[in-house]
Amino acid sequence: MRRALQNIFSIITVTEFIFGNLSNGFIILMNFIDLVNKRKLSSVEQIVMILAISRVSVIWKITASWFHTVHYSVSLVSGTEIRIITFTWIITNHLSLWFATILSILYLLKVATFSRPAFLYLKWRVRKVTLIMLLGNLVLLILNMIDVDIHIEDLIHRLVRNTTWSSEISKLGKFSMQVRLKMTLFSLIPFTLALISCLLLIISLWKHLQKMQLTSNGHRDPRTKAHTNALKIVISFLLLYATYFLTYFISWVSKVHENKLAQMFCFTLGLLYPSSHSFILILGNSKLRQAFLLVLKQMRCGI
Repeated sequence: MRRALQNIFSIITVTEFIFGNLSNGFIILMNFIDLVNKRKLSSVEQIVMILAISRVSVIWKITASWFHTVHYSVSLVSGTEIRIITFTWIITNHLSLWFATILSILYLLKVATFSRPAFLYLKWRVRKVTLIMLLGNLVLLILNMIDVDIHIEDLIHRLVRNTTWSSEISKLGKFSMQVRLKMTLFSLIPFTLALISCLLLIISLWKHLQKMQLTSNGHRDPRTKAHTNALKIVISFLLLYATYFLTYFISWVSKVHENKLAQMFCFTLGLLYPSSHSFILILGNSKLRQAFLLVLKQMRCGI
């Protein structure tokens, strides 16, 4: 039974890896082509492009961790390798979460129709809001890396002493759990902001949809259909984002109890968000959707 579950998780993980690289790679390619042709991208397009790049890195890192968990039990690394692995994971994961959060806030400010003075103040100053969020994101990333670097220095200082193999493995395991806990705490901020912005956007879209249905022919009206699709996209993003955040706790618990099967499940579940949401972004963006359908049409003609 255990072996069968591992095989199932492995198949799903490989599928998510391929799908995630294709969907994020498509977004990067389309935005790069626009950048070459138009010489500039809108703020939303820039954020989506950076988000896709960071997600490709996250997908590769999660898959590498899955592969290591499946095929290797324990391995020791040098201090430089610890820094490279840890900081790469922190940076890519941080950017992936924060740029998704910034994107959700921008959609809220551009789409929602609240009449509160505070909301209108932010809505009229979208560029300043975006700049502040980017600066705040950078400050939190630096603080996170400084905090983790202190733990790395302490770990390296203890590893250079004459200790046994089991002692070194124990210290690496504790360090890994500390990093996971720190990442969870620092991820609470973007998750909370994304949660609030998505819930507000869902409320706004739902209210607007109810008003439109009273004055239109139900779901047949194009505007009603557009708002219904937008509502589905926002809800899908929220569920995927919450699922990814949940993997932080599952990962920490599985590491504490050294449960290999739970860690594999965590990696499989963690890949669902960066792989699937990028495809949802493609379907939700008219330009990307048209380009995607054109590619599919050309592939069918080629077959």
